Amino acid sequence: MRIEDEIDGRFRNEYHKGMINLVFTTNHLNYSFVRFLKSYGLTSQQYNLLRVLRGFGPKPRSIDFLRKRMLDKKPDMSRVVDKLHKKGLVNRKENNTDRRLKDVIITKKGLELLAQMDDCEKQVDTLLKNLTPEEVDELNRLLDKIRG
Repeated sequence: MRIEDEIDGRFRNEYHKGMINLVFTTNHLNYSFVRFLKSYGLTSQQYNLLRVLRGFGPKPRSIDFLRKRMLDKKPDMSRVVDKLHKKGLVNRKENNTDRRLKDVIITKKGLELLAQMDDCEKQVDTLLKNLTPEEVDELNRLLDKIRG
């Protein structure tokens, strides 16, 4: 459906339309994804952090290391880690070289939760099901170009 029909709006120019379309579409996709995560009691930041930890294996990682790899660059990474720790999904400990820093590692419970959620990856793929593989390649190229 065209953005004009979705929001019944008018635009100053095609750049304005493109920006509104991008924000509207991002919100639409994010809403579907967040609903799925909520059924597992996670936010998108918590899910992303668990996936980063799983992807880097059993070695503890610093909060700064994790912050740099997050999709959402909000500065409250310590709070996200605290919430996951309370749920038993990660462990925290003092860094051996700098006691002010905390190292984080995913727990067995965290790994088991991600294993239960593996179909999430397939569901995320379906959010773009209206596009061909070539169109997805073009979308990725254009999004990379926007970020410069």
